[in-house]
Formats: sequence, C-alpha cells, structure tokens
Amino acid sequence: MGLNKAKGNMYPWITHTWNPLAGKCLHGCGYCSTNKFYYPLLVEKYSGEPRVCDSFLKDNLGNDNFIFVVAQNDLFAEGVPGEFIYSILAHCDEANNSYLFQSKNPKRIFDFEDFLPKKSVICTTIETNRYYPQMGNTPMPNDRALWMNAIHEFKKYVTIEPIMDFDLKEMIELIMLCNPEQVNIGADSGNNHLPEPSKEKLLALIDELQKFTTIARKTNLARLLK
Repeated sequence: MGLNKAKGNMYPWITHTWNPLAGKCLHGCGYCSTNKFYYPLLVEKYSGEPRVCDSFLKDNLGNDNFIFVVAQNDLFAEGVPGEFIYSILAHCDEANNSYLFQSKNPKRIFDFEDFLPKKSVICTTIETNRYYPQMGNTPMPNDRALWMNAIHEFKKYVTIEPIMDFDLKEMIELIMLCNPEQVNIGADSGNNHLPEPSKEKLLALIDELQKFTTIARKTNLARLLK
C-alpha cells in the first residue's frame, strides 16, 4: 500500500503521504531531500523519466485523512504528462479526504484547478525572492507568486523552506501576492550549505508576515533563531 503515515519533519496537520509519481523531479533543486535517498528501491523509484506507479492507483486512501499528495516529487512540474496528473487527481477525488498539493509551478495547478478535489489546499514554495543556483530550473519566485494570486477557489499556503537569504521588502510583497491563509517557515535540515538570512532579518520577516497571515514555524527553524 502506498499510503503512509506522515512522519519526520512533516507538516503537523498532515496525517499521511501518498507518492504515486515516480521518476526524477524535473526541477532539479540541489537541496531536495530525495537526492539523499540511498535505499536501492527508493533510488530506483526516483530515477529516470516521470511515471505513475499504477499499483498506487488501487490504494484505499481512506476517509477524513489529510494527505500530502506527491510529497517527494512535483506533480505539476513542466514535463509531467497531463494524463498522469489527471489519473492521480481522479483517484484522490474518489475518497473523502483533504489533500495538500504543493508545487513550485503553481501555473500548472491553475491549469488543472477544475479537476482538483473539493477539499484541496494549494501550496507553493517561496524560499527567497532571489535566484540561487541551488534552486535548479524552478520557475522564478515572482512567477510562482503571480500564479498563486490567480488561484481563488481553494485555501492557499506558502512554505518558506529551506529559507534562503532574501530582500525583506520584496519577499513580503511576494508572499502577500499569494494571499495565503498560512505561511510555513523552515530551515535547511540537510546541511546543504545554503545562503541563509540573519536572525534579525528572519525575525523582521516573521513580524511583517504576522500582520496579514498565520505563521507556522517548523521545528528546524530554531537553529536560525538562536
């Protein structure tokens, strides 16, 4: 069964993860936790071209769960065939659950908005307003914010993890443009040597964001706040 209890450095409200999409993530972020898998089965699963694990589409997803769908990949990355997305969304829609869909390409979430289950939460990652090489070939943060702004039918979150050094005014403007009900902030847990903000800049960001949204601090943020 592909439905797994949530564990580790996960969002506390998520009850399960479900990862029916195999293949190497097309965004190529240097800090991705999937890059550090060493179990042969997982290395094999997250290598090669995007593909759907057909057996997962027979999974009983239960009811009244809150499932992070494709937590180890990006379902909406450019290059993931549309039929894969349709089949995964259709299976989600067969069960009465809440679902988290998180993508660094919310433009494609917008394209599939009419096919999302009713109790979906949409999230994008905005780890900085800048571009750093570790971000691979992901859409630029300002593009992510613009497309999040275009989504109106669903609850929206923003995740700032792993947080990287940023420009305070510009970062606040991007997050505000997303109009999120909640912002989740976390630090690098993988020792990836990322450029990180000072404690003072981080606290200033939190203070400003709290004026218009709810902040959820992930436990790994404590390292930057010492």
